Amino acid sequence: MLFDPARHEPLQRLPWDEGAALRMIERIARDAEDRFSPQSHWPRHPLDDERGTREPEFQIYCGAGGVLWALHHLEAAGAVVLRRSYRDYLARLVPLNRARLAADGSGDAHAASYLIGDVSLLMLAYGLSPDTDTAARIEALIAGNLDHPARELMLGSPGTMLAALFMHQHTGEPRWAELYVRTARKLWSQLLWSPEHQCRYWTQEFAGYRFTMLDAVHGFVATAVPLILGRALLDADEWGAWQQCIVATVRNTAERDGSLANWRAYLYPLAGDTRPQKVLTQFCHGAPGFVICLADLPTGELDDLLVAGGETTWAAGPLAKGSNLCHGTGGNGYAFLKLFERTGDEQWLDRARAFAMHGIAQTTAHADHYGQMRYSLWTGDPGFALFLRDCIRGAGSFPTLQTFYPPAP
Repeated sequence: MLFDPARHEPLQRLPWDEGAALRMIERIARDAEDRFSPQSHWPRHPLDDERGTREPEFQIYCGAGGVLWALHHLEAAGAVVLRRSYRDYLARLVPLNRARLAADGSGDAHAASYLIGDVSLLMLAYGLSPDTDTAARIEALIAGNLDHPARELMLGSPGTMLAALFMHQHTGEPRWAELYVRTARKLWSQLLWSPEHQCRYWTQEFAGYRFTMLDAVHGFVATAVPLILGRALLDADEWGAWQQCIVATVRNTAERDGSLANWRAYLYPLAGDTRPQKVLTQFCHGAPGFVICLADLPTGELDDLLVAGGETTWAAGPLAKGSNLCHGTGGNGYAFLKLFERTGDEQWLDRARAFAMHGIAQTTAHADHYGQMRYSLWTGDPGFALFLRDCIRGAGSFPTLQTFYPPAP
């Protein structure tokens, strides 16, 4: 079976209600502003507090930086009006996050990380208050991350390549395009060949292990995102080779069952691990992430697999972990939005909105159960609010993965 029913729950067949979506967006934003404190930041949610320390996080992925990113994007989209300015607080986020990383033992090793380090926090600050010093710090971090052994989105050079692309789109400055191209060429030189699967792949080295992940956070398909979005910066021959590489790896690692398709988390199992791989259907591992990451590919060579991945996501149903983006119902719903944009088939928009309504019920139930909302972009309620906004307008780009700076008014 291409999905694990135990990780999912039956879809609540609730009719699409734009008013309910708007009210939930407003509730999430208002609650986040009400619970913010410059001293204690946001209360840590038990589901995001694996160590039980209740200490705050400041990163973009699941910390204060991500909440601020979401709030400002909602305001830029006209979905909410913020009651206060967070500009002064933003300046404190980088030193606070650096201290938090040091306390965890990662320190400078993860300073350039796109999702948990300084880069995206500095980019957020630059978007609100551009200055040459902040841009120089971003540039130095991206350049210094070229040889990071992780070779994945969260920690490694694929993440900082994405940062360079967003900075180039935002500023038009050639230096960001140069960093982007340098990173792409370095990553090409680091590709390995799998004779069993007849495709290319990377190893990702972090936390003392060597992985061969395929997924949409740590793996191959996440690295495809900046390459697809920034392909105009590459020479035509370079992009042609990349496109051929992406198509071959995705097609040759797909697992099919009739009209369904899914992908394993690892190309090769971890050394010494004889257990079968988990069957996952969520953004960070499995079909939804593949659909989202590949939805802007200019060729139609993978369209059959993208539709099959969407069908798997629908057949599996909403995730039991909640409404969040990384491993929840909202993240899976983005696969349907991307398929609606790619195919024009209204059933995908209907399915996205069905997941949105289910996610509203999940968000309400979780807030009641835990006595608080979940203050996190990728793993909590602000990210889900962005998904609701995109369901209303019938189009969307996955937050901080396919969009960073809101368009100018």
